[in-house]
Amino acid sequence: MEEKNKKSLTKSEYFEKIAAKRVETTLKTLRLLANCANTNNYAYDRNQIRTMFSAIREQLSITESKFRDGLNKKNNNKFTF
Repeated sequence: MEEKNKKSLTKSEYFEKIAAKRVETTLKTLRLLANCANTNNYAYDRNQIRTMFSAIREQLSITESKFRDGLNKKNNNKFTF
């Protein structure tokens, strides 16, 4: 059923459907991570926080770069007059 539904969607519609779910999952996971900031339940130091957010920023940068690369391939940036 899912395969049939996928074929009836345009690439853009399919992207929006899948990306929306994945973004919502990512945001939910970040909200859950924020619960770890509760010092009544957890102990952490500045280095642990720096390491954690560095890893998150690095992966976010890699992911964003892949989207930019995809757009650049689409535009092809060929020389024209």
